[in-house]
Amino acid sequence: MTSSKKIGLYFGTFNPIHVGHLAIANHMVEFSDLDQVWMVVTPHNPHKKKSTLLDNNHRKMMVDIALEEYPKIKSSAIEFDLPQPNFTVNTLAVLEEKYPKQKFCLLMGEDNLKSFHKWKNFEVILSRYELFVYPRLTPNKATALLENHPNVTRIAAPIMEISSTAIRKAIKSKKNIRPLLPQNVWQYLDEMNFYK
Repeated sequence: MTSSKKIGLYFGTFNPIHVGHLAIANHMVEFSDLDQVWMVVTPHNPHKKKSTLLDNNHRKMMVDIALEEYPKIKSSAIEFDLPQPNFTVNTLAVLEEKYPKQKFCLLMGEDNLKSFHKWKNFEVILSRYELFVYPRLTPNKATALLENHPNVTRIAAPIMEISSTAIRKAIKSKKNIRPLLPQNVWQYLDEMNFYK
């Protein structure tokens, strides 16, 4: 029988997962009241070009490899089997049905909070789930509604402006970007010849 846990959902394509993702996930689970963080590997963001997106299972594998030494952080492939394009509100419904004892929250960067009012059924999400927001280098703030909402909690995580896009481009142009990736992830993607 699993006891009830408070779980932060950290959505991303993780293409590839890098030390910035890990630093944020780890900070969130260590410096908030979350028991676990689940890194939800998203199959395909309708706003991103698909061509540079590695296969779902390869990206999930890299997340699994990266999390080997982080017992409070897990990976989730919950969205792989959901109809596409998928929306966060649907994922939350599926998770609640599958894990009725757990309490889910959303982790997002300041940049996502600013556009959160454009999400499908954002009012429903906001009324039912806590949002943990980590800082980004974004000049303007979210709308007043979101800025002062009781379900929005700011966590002073380190600001990590590392981009998976920049990492992919650097690998393609044969640059050494090993410090930006967990060592075991670097070894995996190098052996698999990803992004080259």
